Amino acid sequence: MGNKRIFTQFPGVFWTANTLELFERWAYYGIFNLLALYLTNSTESGALGFTQVQKGLIMGIVNAILYFLPVVTGSIADRFGYKRVLIIAFVILSSGYYLMGQVSSFTFVFITFFYVAIGAALFKPIISATIAKTTNNRTSSLGFGIFYMMVNIGGLVGPYVGSELRERSWNYVFIMSAAAILFNLVLVILLYKEPDRNNKLLEPLGKALKGSLLNIWYAVKDFKFLLFLLIIGGIWTIFWQLFYSLPVFIEQWSNTHHLYNFLHQHLPFLARVLGTSDGIILPEKLIMLDAFFIVLFQVIVSSLVRKFKPLLSMIAGIIINTAGIAFAFITMNPFLLVLSIFIFGIGEMIFSPKILEYIARIAPRDKSALYMGAQFVSIALGNFLGGFLSGGLYDRLANRDRFLESYTGEFGIASLEGLSREEINSTLWQHYHPEKFGFTLLAIGLATAFLLILYNYFLSSDQTGGEKTDQYYNT
Repeated sequence: MGNKRIFTQFPGVFWTANTLELFERWAYYGIFNLLALYLTNSTESGALGFTQVQKGLIMGIVNAILYFLPVVTGSIADRFGYKRVLIIAFVILSSGYYLMGQVSSFTFVFITFFYVAIGAALFKPIISATIAKTTNNRTSSLGFGIFYMMVNIGGLVGPYVGSELRERSWNYVFIMSAAAILFNLVLVILLYKEPDRNNKLLEPLGKALKGSLLNIWYAVKDFKFLLFLLIIGGIWTIFWQLFYSLPVFIEQWSNTHHLYNFLHQHLPFLARVLGTSDGIILPEKLIMLDAFFIVLFQVIVSSLVRKFKPLLSMIAGIIINTAGIAFAFITMNPFLLVLSIFIFGIGEMIFSPKILEYIARIAPRDKSALYMGAQFVSIALGNFLGGFLSGGLYDRLANRDRFLESYTGEFGIASLEGLSREEINSTLWQHYHPEKFGFTLLAIGLATAFLLILYNYFLSSDQTGGEKTDQYYNT
């Protein structure tokens, strides 16, 4: 009965904001989970045929900008009003997603994706602020839990629908995302009511933006905090390979037909849901298992690590997450790939909420929101470095297309005649060892964990147990 009463304490705008988040994530991940494939697959399939380096530049640089911009776009929302800026954001996003499906040159794809990033950066701080302003001490834990669930539902549904559509035409994927945002545009016009916000409406925009940048400067002047952000940038560099490199790796090296056959024999419903008419499972549907595992297990995992010290939990989560993503790149076996994504997800469920808890713990009491906002600097850094990792490094260490060209150039096309794709992959694997990319990720992740151990030993004041409010596990 108490749970029913607590649900009635959420105002209507809280539910509107959560719906907006669901469809925005649907649109974003509906494209993002497939973007590496769209950028690099052959033009004959309707994709763009870019190089791995070009893919890394587009995804890494633009997403780094996307995660840094909310540091200042929150001031724009405070100055002009949440509802007005949401409308602008959705106009940008809907038109941007549609335009992404209409352009094909590297320059114009980069520009249109950057245009989308501006819209997403305008949206991000508003929706988080709306959730914060429509919850209180009693409802914040449940409220942020609902919000986190919406994020992951969108991260599940969007890629699934996008994957189904791309089998018909890549263009339909971008139309889907544009349509989801247009639904949000209608919803915000009809139902979104402005919550109480900071009394800065009369402050000039330039002064507000300058104040935001000065605030970030204040946070990063804290040497220990800056060092922490730089170290944590290492795990975000590894984390983003789930979207930047792994879809390409699965498409190039894994024979998911074996996994499909197993499901068709033992779990035919899942085979119908996940498989294609060709009897394979597309990479993006395997990638979305991460969001699926989070929906199922986040509450359980958060409960298990609740009373552990944030930094020690973070170190354990980073090691587990790194092991999962590295394992995914050292096998062609699709069954082991599913296991590796599960391991990756467990690590993510541990380290990601604990980062927020630790930052909330070390921040000066009157600067908590400022420090929490500054953590996006580490995510932006991870995207930037991760883009280069998935570009030039992946191309040198794991790009099957490059290996195939090199092998036939060295031994002649006749050396592979009569072999199946799986047999060709096995030959290339034994000759070029693409698992080196996975071991590189493992080295970076373990180095990050080691640096965090040193940080914990020499600099951290994290000497108490984990007695923080649940909201830090759900943001």
